[in-house]
Amino acid sequence: MGGPGNPPEGTPEGAPGGGEDEYRSVVFDESFVRAARLQEFSAQERIADHAPAVRRRPPLRRGLSRQALVLVLLIAVAFGTAIYMGVRHPYQTPAAREPVEPLRMTVIPLAPEGKVPGTADLEYLYEHSPAAQFRTGAEGVPLPASRRTAHFSDGQVVSALTTAKDYIVRSALDPEVLTGGEVRAVRVLLDPDQLEQFDQSFARPTADGRHAPTGWLVRFDPSRAELADRKVRVQGTLQATEADSSTLEVTADHTFVYALRPAGAGGEDEVSLFTLRRELHFRFDRDDLRLHQAQLVVSYVQAGPLSCAEDSTNHLRPLLAGQTAKEGGPAGTDPYATGSATALCGTLATSAQPKV
Repeated sequence: MGGPGNPPEGTPEGAPGGGEDEYRSVVFDESFVRAARLQEFSAQERIADHAPAVRRRPPLRRGLSRQALVLVLLIAVAFGTAIYMGVRHPYQTPAAREPVEPLRMTVIPLAPEGKVPGTADLEYLYEHSPAAQFRTGAEGVPLPASRRTAHFSDGQVVSALTTAKDYIVRSALDPEVLTGGEVRAVRVLLDPDQLEQFDQSFARPTADGRHAPTGWLVRFDPSRAELADRKVRVQGTLQATEADSSTLEVTADHTFVYALRPAGAGGEDEVSLFTLRRELHFRFDRDDLRLHQAQLVVSYVQAGPLSCAEDSTNHLRPLLAGQTAKEGGPAGTDPYATGSATALCGTLATSAQPKV
């Protein structure tokens, strides 16, 4: 006879045996217990209140899980951010850049009153000239103490001064530039909007105040003179100021003294000094500061000894030891003609030359 939990015929073949195994698949987990509508009072509650054995539980509040709530919140934040970015994005449209001014240049030859002094003793020549206390090379172009301005940081002011110094060193102290061969070292420091004017100046030099190579850099006619000393004497100043909220300006004023001898001459030939006073005005916007480039807007040069009768547009043709200036001067200038600058020439003071 079967047990109380078994059918009269016994346990079917293949079925789990015993009453305990019949409900083994039923799992009363926590969620199942919480979902029950009836809840049994505790023994203490039944004794104290004489309450019935069970009580009906209030229906559960079906709401979003914590993960779902967080997901909905994130979607709402992302949607709101997208709307805000579309209406008012943080990237301001850059203001239109001001057009770059073309370089305005003036080169004034200074003619000596007599013979150009010279000697084979280079050190003696320096010591008896106004350049005796000048520094040599890039040391003569020191950076001044810099301070931030209303709209530019210390680093930006230093960047402007450093770029101006680099331009001065490359354009007036580099022997490869001075001998008339190298121009690229100077060109790469210019704002791209000035490159067309720069290239045209060297391709088609013109004495129009805009396209003279000697307005961009210092170079001597290699068929006329060569450097007797690669250490050029220099003295001058650099000064940075803020032009407006988007522009820095740097003014450079330096005097350079070069020791020259005739081209192809030996070491025994007399050496003379050539003096060049150069004032440059640079301008920098924020792109120039970031790219280490400059806008050269003014170049004013006085140089001698030179002959006023010779053209100093493409190369400087210095007068060397023992030479005198040729008679005559620049051709007459028509003030009614456009496109040509008024020719200028000065006299090189005797005190500006070495006493030999």
